[in-house]
Amino acid sequence: MLSAKKQLDILREGVVEIIKEEELEAKLERSVREGRPLRVKQGFDPSAPDLHLGHAIGLRKLRQFQDLGHSVIVIIGDYTGMIGDPTDRAETRPKLTHAEVQANARSYAEQLYKIVDPAKTQVVMNGDWFSKMSFSDVMDLAGRYTVARILERDDFTTRFQNQQPISIHELFYPLMQGYDSVAIKADVELGATEQKFNCLVGRDLQRAYGVDQQVVMLLPVLEGTDGVRRMSKSIGNYIGIDESPKEMYGKTMSIPDTMIMRYFELATEIRSDELAVVRRELESPGVNPRDTKRKLARAIVSLYHGDDAAVPAEEEFDRIFAKGGLPDEIPEPDVVLKGRPGEEGGAWIVALLTGAGLTKSNGEARRLIKQGGIRLDGVAVTDVDSKVSLDRPHLLQVGKRRFVRIRPDRVTYGGDGE
Repeated sequence: MLSAKKQLDILREGVVEIIKEEELEAKLERSVREGRPLRVKQGFDPSAPDLHLGHAIGLRKLRQFQDLGHSVIVIIGDYTGMIGDPTDRAETRPKLTHAEVQANARSYAEQLYKIVDPAKTQVVMNGDWFSKMSFSDVMDLAGRYTVARILERDDFTTRFQNQQPISIHELFYPLMQGYDSVAIKADVELGATEQKFNCLVGRDLQRAYGVDQQVVMLLPVLEGTDGVRRMSKSIGNYIGIDESPKEMYGKTMSIPDTMIMRYFELATEIRSDELAVVRRELESPGVNPRDTKRKLARAIVSLYHGDDAAVPAEEEFDRIFAKGGLPDEIPEPDVVLKGRPGEEGGAWIVALLTGAGLTKSNGEARRLIKQGGIRLDGVAVTDVDSKVSLDRPHLLQVGKRRFVRIRPDRVTYGGDGE
């Protein structure tokens, strides 16, 4: 192991706040002295099936801890995920079923290992302890924190003052995340800056249960491809770490020029000296930011798919956007539609999008149509009730990068539907 001081110098890089830094140094010193790795925790709620570049900030910091010889515990919140983190929410989240959360959790577990070392990572579900709690145990947990402290959260305070509903189960979310730290006896918890309240609840509950308090390391929040709101699957402004190289490259090229530097800092493993070169490039009047953005896109693709994947992804992007062409390969999926063929003038565009696998639900398809994100044979679709005649093939496009060809002979019908 490196000395505690050298480890601290490495670990504080890219961190917004450490609560408390002197405690982390003391824990590191004890770790070196006793030869006992620290137990470092980060939790992820599988409210959607994809991890994205925003999640990767914490995962790379976890990998840094692993490389320094410490133990990493990734908590998949199959129970907290059913509630959904109320942070920054103006209304109650739709409640997910345990089956939905479990399906997403399996996807998370596979994607984690793109960044963290599987041999040095313990992945646990917080249902391992919450499912065993009696109602008496739940009441004991609730009795260790006050409503006044919970309402110190800005989002709860705002909703309360605006007379917006706050469900009782939402108040349990920070308690549950905090109890995760009690259950695994975490020495350190990582979280985005927006998670500060929840992470501090963990410190308070550890003290209440007689467990050594964890150090909280807060990491920056990455804005999404819109350059404004935080990266989020539910908003749709995300770049998934498991997406194809072509999709990842194209999404990166769509970010505003003002975000290039921030993405280099937070979404790549670029060295500080290389970062200085990028900064000078962007400040030079003779450099087109688009060229620098291409370097960024190549770096991100290479990080998750390898250097060999970056070149064809760039070539595909140029063919579609710079030269106005189409991808070399356009999928021709088998599509199953509900109802009977030929009903009411053709196939419902919403059902066609979902049946072709371009959207995960009819609700998502409606939303994308309303946002202007769907094109049929090169023409924007504006009516969610429009029908598509299947007397010939059609080119269906979602966003700027996803295409499928709908062939009538690959469309089948069955069952009743909307």
